[in-house]
Amino acid sequence: MHFFLRLSARMMRMRKTTIGLIIVIFVTVSATIAYLLEPSTFHSWFNTLYWVMTTMATVGYGDFFAATVAGKLFTLFLYIFGIGLLSLVIGKIIDSIAGIQRQREAGTLNFHGGNHVILINWSRKAKSAIDEILTYDPKAQIVIVDETDRHPALQMHQVHFVSGDPSSAETLIKAGIERARAAIIFADTRIEETSLTDGKSLLIASSIERIAPEVHTTVEIMHEKHIQNFRFVQVNEFVLSHDAISSLAVRAALQEGNSAVISQLISREHGDDIYEVPCNPAWKTYGEAFQALLEQGATLLADRNDMSINRRLSELIPADARLYVVADEATYRRIAGK
Repeated sequence: MHFFLRLSARMMRMRKTTIGLIIVIFVTVSATIAYLLEPSTFHSWFNTLYWVMTTMATVGYGDFFAATVAGKLFTLFLYIFGIGLLSLVIGKIIDSIAGIQRQREAGTLNFHGGNHVILINWSRKAKSAIDEILTYDPKAQIVIVDETDRHPALQMHQVHFVSGDPSSAETLIKAGIERARAAIIFADTRIEETSLTDGKSLLIASSIERIAPEVHTTVEIMHEKHIQNFRFVQVNEFVLSHDAISSLAVRAALQEGNSAVISQLISREHGDDIYEVPCNPAWKTYGEAFQALLEQGATLLADRNDMSINRRLSELIPADARLYVVADEATYRRIAGK
């Protein structure tokens, strides 16, 4: 018994590749020995291999069985060593799966996918962002990067977690920043001083710009005066943390229903939303584009961030125009040809 315990303990410390090689050799040699002992029983080496595997797996269909004393003794050998070896392999597999799950929970696994969205700094806003992204694209892959040591959204199988300093190149590379579709940097609410919060966001944005400048980066900023600093590192979009909430509150108080319309436009949960549509070469002026889109059920809203184009319908549409409309998803897909 002591021998078996020592042998099992030693094999448990072996690498998975070593154990895999051992079991392949054991099965191959066992099938060969069994066939040499009873060639008339098994008729072929493949049938012997099949018998060895069913015996080790304790299935025992009974279609093949040893008839000679030597064959039965060898069967007893398979019972003792073969089943134990297979159990060891199964245990290793289960342990590996459990280990991967533990690494996923701890955020130590690299993300190997692409075209994903990276959310940096976990908060309730990040949780809402996940819901919004999945409403927009149920198949989207999301990576959370945060300094906590436990997966904050473990129940969501589409959400990967990377634990570490988000301003570190190593952490961002683990999150697949070079293959990402976009990165959203939320203000770290654990920092009480708002200037320090923006400072951390700026450091993260500069790291992303240095590693993957082509990734579309959006940053939540606490103070408007810091926007110039973020423009210096070429951040694509800015969201002022408190201004949007204050604006919606004032509109709700002074213009009843106004805030509800805005809330609907910024959420994918409602029917109509803001979409970018391709510019048709047949449209020469904003007026032609407005009329053509209106006939298809969409309302022309802006060219990039210029929302005054509906007061300049006679103007020619520039070559680099990016037109945005308000429409439902079905109308958008029809216009975009998707």
